[in-house]
Amino acid sequence: MSRPIVLRGGRVIDPSCRRDERLDVLLIDGRVAELGRDLPAPDGGEDIDVAGLVVAPGLVDLHVHLREPGDEHKETITSGARAAVAGGFTSICAMPNTRPPIDDPAAVGFVRAEGERAGYARVYPVGAVSIGLKGEEMTEIGELVAAGAIAVTDDGRPVWDSGLARRTMEYTRAFDIPFFSHSEDLGLSGAGVMYEGSVSTALGLRGIPNAAEDVAVARECMIAELTGGQLHVLHVSTRGSVEVIRAAKARGVWVSAEVTPHHLALTDEAVRGYRTEAKMNPPLRSAADVQAVRDALVAGVIDCIATDHAPHHYEDKEREFDDAPFGVIGLETALGVSMRELVVGGRLDLIELIDRLSTRPARIARLPAGTLVEGSPADVVVIDPDERWVCDASRFLSLSRNTPFAGEELVGRVVMTLVGGRVVYDRRDDRKAAREGVEVT
Repeated sequence: MSRPIVLRGGRVIDPSCRRDERLDVLLIDGRVAELGRDLPAPDGGEDIDVAGLVVAPGLVDLHVHLREPGDEHKETITSGARAAVAGGFTSICAMPNTRPPIDDPAAVGFVRAEGERAGYARVYPVGAVSIGLKGEEMTEIGELVAAGAIAVTDDGRPVWDSGLARRTMEYTRAFDIPFFSHSEDLGLSGAGVMYEGSVSTALGLRGIPNAAEDVAVARECMIAELTGGQLHVLHVSTRGSVEVIRAAKARGVWVSAEVTPHHLALTDEAVRGYRTEAKMNPPLRSAADVQAVRDALVAGVIDCIATDHAPHHYEDKEREFDDAPFGVIGLETALGVSMRELVVGGRLDLIELIDRLSTRPARIARLPAGTLVEGSPADVVVIDPDERWVCDASRFLSLSRNTPFAGEELVGRVVMTLVGGRVVYDRRDDRKAAREGVEVT
């Protein structure tokens, strides 16, 4: 059990109770024990000065690819969980499109056990909808839930069979978990490799139209309305999808949605030069789409931010654009990109951003996170909201480096992350090592 800690003098921001004030936070036995002013130092504990910094609930990422089992050269559960805490995430949801997929209770149990063994972020497995991710035969969802799955999805591919999608939402309703939808009509996206528009035409690359996402999101919302199941739409990227989700929510459909930092920050212009680090699915869209998803996040039509952290080995991304895999990493840049694009730009204040990165995603997946109320798990992030830093992928804790933000200035940086009241990341250690000329691994 971790020893007591007082985080002293920080600006405590907790969207779960609309708290924003300077307080001390006492952590005992893995829980938030007390918040107040001038709390006494606990016997045998540690007193940490966080004056001038923000103390917030640990961030929660509903959408992370950890690659283990099968592609451990790209990422492992341990390396991904360690990268997560460096980015301020204390809870991450691991997608099932591994090799083999997370489609049976043993595989779910493996992810849980490896996450616990790693000892960094809490790792929550998401089970597959279909056996082998083939979109044909449904997995034993009840058994996956019993083994620890907190949701189901075939992310990486859509559940193309509408009947299977209906049965899935009926089952997830029975087991009180959400269905995470990768909403893509493969007949419309086809062999496309980027957004279908003037840039794809100029580059001579096959395009993916917005309709490939819009049609699929509309279908999923209709099936959710039919079944009463909980739908969560992954990586929303189009203005059409925003309008479909807005209308579904107005009708009372149980639907939530996420957007990635890269879809909030970048357009298809980032692909010029055939930059494979800007290749992802769904693709980077037009400026009008970026504006639409930003507005939707501010308005609450899109509920939260998730990274869709998708690590790839550099040799894979060094291929010609057509042949390079989709996906970018995001755990260690999400906060800095989101702060730069939304808070510095005046679209959200800091409590609203933390709400989208912590409290709301925790509620969607029913995770014991996203709050600092007394008695809650002591999962905490300490942030310097004013620090400006240049993204240097060579210093990431992820095993992969495929970020579109390399060399860019970001705003807001994690100083410390605690999980269960235990310090699992402390950038002060990096600074000390740098001063002493010690390589930080």
